[in-house]
Amino acid sequence: SPCFKFVLENYFYELNIFNLTNLQFTEEKLGQAEKTELDAHLENLLSKAECTKLWTEKIMKQTEVLLQPNPNARIEEFVYEKLDRKAPSRMNNPELLGQYMIDAGNEFGPGTAYGNALIKCGETQKRIGAADRELIQTSAINFLTPLRNFIEGDYKTITKERKLLQNKRLDLDAAKTRLKKAKVAEARAASEQEVRITQSEFDRQAEITRLLLEGISSTHAHHLRCLNDFVEAQMTYYAQCYQYMLDLQKQLGSFPSTFLSNNNQSSTSPVQSVSSPSVLASASASLPSVSNSMVTSGLSELKSSSGSRKARVLYDYDAANSSELSLLADEVITVYSIPGMDSDWLMGERGNQKGKVPITYLELLN
Repeated sequence: SPCFKFVLENYFYELNIFNLTNLQFTEEKLGQAEKTELDAHLENLLSKAECTKLWTEKIMKQTEVLLQPNPNARIEEFVYEKLDRKAPSRMNNPELLGQYMIDAGNEFGPGTAYGNALIKCGETQKRIGAADRELIQTSAINFLTPLRNFIEGDYKTITKERKLLQNKRLDLDAAKTRLKKAKVAEARAASEQEVRITQSEFDRQAEITRLLLEGISSTHAHHLRCLNDFVEAQMTYYAQCYQYMLDLQKQLGSFPSTFLSNNNQSSTSPVQSVSSPSVLASASASLPSVSNSMVTSGLSELKSSSGSRKARVLYDYDAANSSELSLLADEVITVYSIPGMDSDWLMGERGNQKGKVPITYLELLN
Protein backbone atom coordinates (compact mmCIF):
# COMPACT_ATOMS: atom_id res chain seq x y z
CA SER A 1 0.00 0.00 0.00
CA PRO A 2 1.18 3.64 -0.44
CA CYS A 3 1.28 4.10 3.34
CA PHE A 4 3.48 1.04 3.84
CA LYS A 5 5.69 2.17 0.95
CA PHE A 6 6.17 5.58 2.60
CA VAL A 7 7.05 4.03 5.95
CA LEU A 8 9.50 1.65 4.31
CA GLU A 9 11.18 4.43 2.32
CA ASN A 10 11.44 6.58 5.45
CA TYR A 11 12.94 3.66 7.38
CA PHE A 12 15.63 3.06 4.77
CA TYR A 13 16.34 6.80 4.61
CA GLU A 14 16.89 6.95 8.39
CA LEU A 15 18.98 3.78 8.23
CA ASN A 16 21.09 5.32 5.51
CA ILE A 17 21.58 8.49 7.59
CA PHE A 18 22.58 6.36 10.60
CA ASN A 19 25.11 4.42 8.55
CA LEU A 20 26.53 7.58 7.04
CA THR A 21 26.86 9.13 10.51
CA ASN A 22 28.71 6.07 11.79
CA LEU A 23 30.88 6.12 8.70
CA GLN A 24 31.66 9.78 9.35
CA PHE A 25 32.67 8.97 12.94
CA THR A 26 34.90 6.09 11.79
CA GLU A 27 36.59 8.13 9.07
CA GLU A 28 37.24 10.94 11.55
CA LYS A 29 38.95 8.50 13.90
CA LEU A 30 41.05 7.24 11.03
CA GLY A 31 41.86 10.79 9.91
CA GLN A 32 40.12 10.32 6.59
CA ALA A 33 37.36 12.92 7.04
CA GLU A 34 37.16 16.55 8.09
CA LYS A 35 35.69 17.39 11.46
CA THR A 36 33.80 20.50 12.53
CA GLU A 37 35.65 21.84 15.58
CA LEU A 38 33.84 23.38 18.52
CA ASP A 39 34.69 26.97 19.37
CA ALA A 40 37.41 27.53 21.97
CA HIS A 41 34.99 28.86 24.61
CA LEU A 42 32.80 25.75 24.40
CA GLU A 43 35.85 23.48 24.54
CA ASN A 44 37.07 25.27 27.68
CA LEU A 45 33.65 24.86 29.30
CA LEU A 46 33.63 21.15 28.47
CA SER A 47 37.10 20.74 29.96
CA LYS A 48 36.06 22.60 33.11
CA ALA A 49 32.98 20.40 33.49
CA GLU A 50 35.01 17.19 33.14
CA CYS A 51 37.58 18.46 35.66
CA THR A 52 34.80 19.41 38.09
CA LYS A 53 33.17 16.00 37.76
CA LEU A 54 36.47 14.14 38.25
CA TRP A 55 37.54 15.98 41.41
CA THR A 56 34.04 16.13 42.86
CA GLU A 57 33.88 12.32 42.70
CA LYS A 58 37.29 11.94 44.31
CA ILE A 59 36.55 14.44 47.10
CA MET A 60 33.13 12.89 47.74
CA LYS A 61 34.47 9.32 47.93
CA GLN A 62 37.40 10.24 50.18
CA THR A 63 35.11 12.24 52.48
CA GLU A 64 32.94 9.14 52.82
CA VAL A 65 36.06 7.14 53.74
CA LEU A 66 37.05 9.80 56.27
CA LEU A 67 33.65 9.82 57.93
CA GLN A 68 33.18 6.04 57.79
CA PRO A 69 36.53 4.18 57.48
CA ASN A 70 34.85 0.73 57.57
CA PRO A 71 34.15 -0.29 53.93
CA ASN A 72 31.60 -2.92 54.96
CA ALA A 73 29.63 -0.30 56.90
CA ARG A 74 29.71 2.02 53.87
CA ILE A 75 28.39 -0.76 51.62
CA GLU A 76 25.63 -1.55 54.12
CA GLU A 77 24.61 2.11 54.30
CA PHE A 78 24.61 2.32 50.48
CA VAL A 79 22.36 -0.75 50.19
CA TYR A 80 19.89 0.55 52.76
CA GLU A 81 19.87 3.94 51.02
CA LYS A 82 19.06 2.33 47.66
CA LEU A 83 16.32 0.27 49.31
CA ASP A 84 15.00 3.47 50.88
CA ARG A 85 15.20 1.87 54.31
CA LYS A 86 16.78 3.11 57.53
CA ALA A 87 20.01 1.35 58.44
CA PRO A 88 20.01 -0.37 61.85
CA SER A 89 21.51 1.73 64.64
CA ARG A 90 24.82 0.42 65.90
CA MET A 91 27.48 1.74 68.24
CA ASN A 92 30.36 3.44 66.49
CA ASN A 93 33.96 2.75 67.51
CA PRO A 94 34.30 5.45 70.23
CA GLU A 95 30.94 4.44 71.73
CA LEU A 96 31.93 0.76 71.72
CA LEU A 97 35.27 1.52 73.35
CA GLY A 98 33.51 3.70 75.91
CA GLN A 99 31.06 0.93 76.78
CA TYR A 100 33.90 -1.57 77.22
CA MET A 101 35.70 0.87 79.52
CA ILE A 102 32.59 1.49 81.61
CA ASP A 103 31.87 -2.24 81.90
CA ALA A 104 35.49 -2.92 82.86
CA GLY A 105 35.45 -0.11 85.42
CA ASN A 106 32.31 -1.47 87.05
CA GLU A 107 33.85 -4.94 87.07
CA PHE A 108 37.10 -3.75 88.70
CA GLY A 109 35.13 -1.60 91.14
CA PRO A 110 34.09 2.05 90.82
CA GLY A 111 35.71 2.68 94.21
CA THR A 112 39.17 1.77 92.91
CA ALA A 113 41.41 4.31 91.21
CA TYR A 114 41.66 2.30 87.99
CA GLY A 115 37.99 1.39 87.90
CA ASN A 116 36.95 5.00 88.51
CA ALA A 117 39.32 6.23 85.81
CA LEU A 118 38.01 3.67 83.31
CA ILE A 119 34.42 4.77 83.91
CA LYS A 120 35.31 8.43 83.43
CA CYS A 121 37.25 7.63 80.24
CA GLY A 122 34.40 5.48 78.97
CA GLU A 123 31.86 8.25 79.50
CA THR A 124 34.09 10.66 77.59
CA GLN A 125 34.54 8.18 74.72
CA LYS A 126 30.77 7.82 74.44
CA ARG A 127 30.40 11.60 74.26
CA ILE A 128 33.01 11.64 71.50
CA GLY A 129 31.04 8.92 69.72
CA ALA A 130 27.90 11.05 69.89
CA ALA A 131 29.82 14.01 68.47
CA ASP A 132 31.12 11.75 65.70
CA ARG A 133 27.55 10.79 64.77
CA GLU A 134 26.60 14.46 64.63
CA LEU A 135 29.58 15.20 62.36
CA ILE A 136 28.63 12.39 59.97
CA GLN A 137 24.99 13.46 59.82
CA THR A 138 25.76 17.15 59.33
CA SER A 139 28.43 16.46 56.70
CA ALA A 140 26.16 14.10 54.79
CA ILE A 141 23.38 16.69 54.58
CA ASN A 142 25.41 19.84 54.01
CA PHE A 143 28.38 18.53 52.00
CA LEU A 144 28.08 15.04 50.54
CA THR A 145 24.48 15.32 49.33
CA PRO A 146 25.07 18.47 47.20
CA LEU A 147 28.18 16.89 45.65
CA ARG A 148 26.27 13.69 44.92
CA ASN A 149 23.37 15.66 43.44
CA PHE A 150 25.77 17.30 41.00
CA ILE A 151 27.27 13.98 39.89
CA GLU A 152 23.95 12.16 39.60
CA GLY A 153 21.88 15.11 38.38
CA ASP A 154 23.46 18.13 36.74
CA TYR A 155 26.43 16.33 35.23
CA LYS A 156 24.23 13.55 33.83
CA THR A 157 22.18 16.22 32.06
CA ILE A 158 25.36 17.81 30.72
CA THR A 159 26.57 14.41 29.49
CA LYS A 160 23.27 13.76 27.73
CA GLU A 161 23.26 17.14 25.97
CA ARG A 162 26.94 16.77 25.07
CA LYS A 163 26.22 13.43 23.47
CA LEU A 164 23.39 15.04 21.45
CA LEU A 165 25.83 17.76 20.40
CA GLN A 166 28.27 15.11 19.22
CA ASN A 167 25.54 13.43 17.15
CA LYS A 168 24.46 16.76 15.65
CA ARG A 169 28.04 17.50 14.70
CA LEU A 170 28.41 14.10 13.05
CA ASP A 171 25.17 14.68 11.13
CA LEU A 172 26.47 18.06 9.97
CA ASP A 173 29.82 16.70 8.85
CA ALA A 174 28.17 13.75 7.10
CA ALA A 175 25.90 16.21 5.24
CA LYS A 176 28.93 18.29 4.25
CA THR A 177 30.64 15.15 2.94
CA ARG A 178 27.58 14.24 0.84
CA LEU A 179 27.50 17.78 -0.52
CA LYS A 180 31.10 17.47 -1.66
CA LYS A 181 30.35 14.18 -3.36
CA ALA A 182 27.15 15.41 -5.08
CA LYS A 183 27.62 15.78 -8.84
CA VAL A 184 24.23 16.53 -10.34
CA ALA A 185 22.50 19.82 -9.63
CA GLU A 186 19.45 18.18 -8.07
CA ALA A 187 21.59 16.21 -5.65
CA ARG A 188 23.62 19.31 -4.76
CA ALA A 189 20.48 21.29 -4.02
CA ALA A 190 19.19 18.57 -1.73
CA SER A 191 22.58 18.31 0.00
CA GLU A 192 22.80 22.06 0.49
CA GLN A 193 19.36 22.06 2.08
CA GLU A 194 20.45 19.19 4.35
CA VAL A 195 23.60 21.10 5.36
CA ARG A 196 21.55 24.18 6.27
CA ILE A 197 19.18 22.07 8.42
CA THR A 198 21.93 20.12 10.18
CA GLN A 199 23.94 23.32 10.71
CA SER A 200 20.93 24.94 12.36
CA GLU A 201 20.34 21.93 14.59
CA PHE A 202 24.02 21.80 15.52
CA ASP A 203 24.11 25.51 16.41
CA ARG A 204 20.97 25.17 18.50
CA GLN A 205 22.36 22.16 20.40
CA ALA A 206 25.71 23.93 20.91
CA GLU A 207 23.87 26.85 22.51
CA ILE A 208 21.91 24.54 24.82
CA THR A 209 25.11 22.76 25.85
CA ARG A 210 26.93 26.06 26.38
CA LEU A 211 24.21 27.38 28.71
CA LEU A 212 24.35 24.20 30.78
CA LEU A 213 28.14 24.29 30.96
CA GLU A 214 28.22 27.91 32.06
CA GLY A 215 26.25 26.77 35.10
CA ILE A 216 29.43 25.04 36.35
CA SER A 217 30.57 28.38 37.81
CA SER A 218 27.39 28.50 39.89
CA THR A 219 28.06 24.89 40.91
CA HIS A 220 31.51 25.89 42.16
CA ALA A 221 29.99 28.74 44.19
CA HIS A 222 27.43 26.36 45.71
CA HIS A 223 30.07 23.74 46.51
CA LEU A 224 32.18 26.46 48.15
CA ARG A 225 29.32 27.22 50.55
CA CYS A 226 28.96 23.49 51.22
CA LEU A 227 32.70 23.25 51.87
CA ASN A 228 32.42 26.03 54.45
CA ASP A 229 29.61 24.10 56.14
CA PHE A 230 31.79 20.97 56.19
CA VAL A 231 34.72 22.86 57.71
CA GLU A 232 32.42 24.36 60.34
CA ALA A 233 31.08 20.89 61.19
CA GLN A 234 34.63 19.57 61.56
CA MET A 235 35.63 22.57 63.68
CA THR A 236 32.67 21.98 65.99
CA TYR A 237 33.49 18.27 66.24
CA TYR A 238 37.18 18.73 67.03
CA ALA A 239 36.41 21.54 69.50
CA GLN A 240 33.94 19.26 71.28
CA CYS A 241 36.44 16.38 71.36
CA TYR A 242 39.18 18.65 72.66
CA GLN A 243 36.94 20.04 75.39
CA TYR A 244 35.81 16.54 76.36
CA MET A 245 39.40 15.36 76.65
CA LEU A 246 40.47 18.50 78.48
CA ASP A 247 37.70 17.97 81.03
CA LEU A 248 38.72 14.31 81.33
CA GLN A 249 42.34 15.26 81.85
CA LYS A 250 41.34 17.63 84.63
CA GLN A 251 39.59 14.73 86.34
CA LEU A 252 42.47 12.32 85.83
CA GLY A 253 45.30 14.83 86.21
CA SER A 254 46.10 13.65 89.73
CA PHE A 255 45.77 9.93 89.05
CA PRO A 256 49.03 8.00 89.32
CA SER A 257 49.62 5.65 86.44
CA THR A 258 50.32 2.66 88.67
CA PHE A 259 47.47 0.36 89.61
CA LEU A 260 48.03 0.37 93.35
CA SER A 261 44.47 -0.52 94.23
CA ASN A 262 44.25 -3.32 91.71
CA ASN A 263 47.43 -5.31 92.03
CA ASN A 264 48.63 -4.30 95.55
CA GLN A 265 52.06 -3.37 94.22
CA SER A 266 53.57 -0.36 95.95
CA SER A 267 55.24 2.45 94.08
CA THR A 268 57.41 5.10 95.64
CA SER A 269 57.05 7.70 92.87
CA PRO A 270 53.80 7.86 90.93
CA VAL A 271 54.18 9.08 87.35
CA GLN A 272 53.36 12.73 86.84
CA SER A 273 50.17 13.54 84.97
CA VAL A 274 50.46 14.64 81.37
CA SER A 275 50.31 18.36 80.85
CA SER A 276 47.55 19.61 78.57
CA PRO A 277 48.50 19.73 74.87
CA SER A 278 48.90 23.02 73.07
CA VAL A 279 46.31 22.97 70.30
CA LEU A 280 46.38 26.62 69.30
CA ALA A 281 49.06 29.11 70.26
CA SER A 282 46.49 31.75 71.08
CA ALA A 283 44.47 29.38 73.21
CA SER A 284 47.28 27.65 75.08
CA ALA A 285 47.95 30.63 77.30
CA SER A 286 44.42 30.60 78.66
CA LEU A 287 44.09 26.84 79.11
CA PRO A 288 44.43 25.53 82.66
CA SER A 289 47.48 23.36 83.26
CA VAL A 290 47.05 20.12 85.11
CA SER A 291 50.76 19.34 85.46
CA ASN A 292 52.06 17.77 88.63
CA SER A 293 53.95 20.94 89.56
CA MET A 294 50.72 22.93 89.84
CA VAL A 295 48.96 20.18 91.74
CA THR A 296 51.73 20.17 94.35
CA SER A 297 52.51 23.91 94.43
CA GLY A 298 50.68 24.43 97.74
CA LEU A 299 51.86 21.11 99.13
CA SER A 300 55.51 22.03 98.69
CA GLU A 301 55.02 24.91 101.13
CA LEU A 302 53.41 22.51 103.57
CA LYS A 303 56.40 20.17 103.35
CA SER A 304 58.78 22.98 104.21
CA SER A 305 56.81 23.88 107.34
CA SER A 306 55.96 21.90 110.45
CA GLY A 307 52.25 22.76 110.38
CA SER A 308 49.22 20.87 109.14
CA ARG A 309 46.48 21.73 106.65
CA LYS A 310 43.05 20.51 105.71
CA ALA A 311 42.84 18.79 102.31
CA ARG A 312 39.98 17.50 100.21
CA VAL A 313 40.34 14.03 98.71
CA LEU A 314 39.92 14.10 94.91
CA TYR A 315 39.57 10.36 94.25
CA ASP A 316 39.03 7.12 96.10
CA TYR A 317 42.25 5.41 97.15
CA ASP A 318 42.73 1.92 98.56
CA ALA A 319 45.72 1.56 100.88
CA ALA A 320 48.33 -0.82 99.53
CA ASN A 321 49.62 -1.75 103.01
CA SER A 322 49.17 -0.95 106.69
CA SER A 323 51.38 2.15 106.52
CA GLU A 324 48.97 3.88 104.15
CA LEU A 325 45.54 5.42 104.73
CA SER A 326 42.57 4.53 102.51
CA LEU A 327 40.69 7.55 101.15
CA LEU A 328 37.19 8.34 99.91
CA ALA A 329 36.53 10.98 97.28
CA ASP A 330 35.36 14.38 98.60
CA GLU A 331 36.17 13.66 102.25
CA VAL A 332 38.28 16.21 104.15
CA ILE A 333 41.34 15.04 106.10
CA THR A 334 44.25 16.63 107.91
CA VAL A 335 47.65 16.34 106.24
CA TYR A 336 51.16 17.19 107.32
CA SER A 337 54.74 16.32 106.46
CA ILE A 338 57.33 14.49 108.53
CA PRO A 339 61.10 14.64 108.04
CA GLY A 340 62.55 12.09 105.63
CA MET A 341 59.19 11.30 103.97
CA ASP A 342 59.14 10.69 100.23
CA SER A 343 58.32 13.86 98.29
CA ASP A 344 55.22 12.29 96.70
CA TRP A 345 53.57 11.41 100.02
CA LEU A 346 52.15 13.14 103.11
CA MET A 347 50.84 11.87 106.40
CA GLY A 348 47.07 11.97 106.60
CA GLU A 349 44.77 11.83 109.62
CA ARG A 350 41.08 11.03 109.88
CA GLY A 351 39.95 10.88 113.49
CA ASN A 352 42.19 8.34 115.17
CA GLN A 353 43.27 6.83 111.84
CA LYS A 354 46.42 7.97 110.13
CA GLY A 355 48.79 6.81 107.43
CA LYS A 356 50.64 7.84 104.28
CA VAL A 357 48.58 9.34 101.44
CA PRO A 358 49.69 10.25 97.88
CA ILE A 359 49.76 13.99 97.31
CA THR A 360 48.29 13.59 93.83
CA TYR A 361 44.97 12.58 95.38
CA LEU A 362 44.70 15.78 97.45
CA GLU A 363 43.58 19.36 97.05
CA LEU A 364 44.63 21.74 99.84
CA LEU A 365 41.88 23.88 101.33
CA ASN A 366 42.32 27.52 102.26
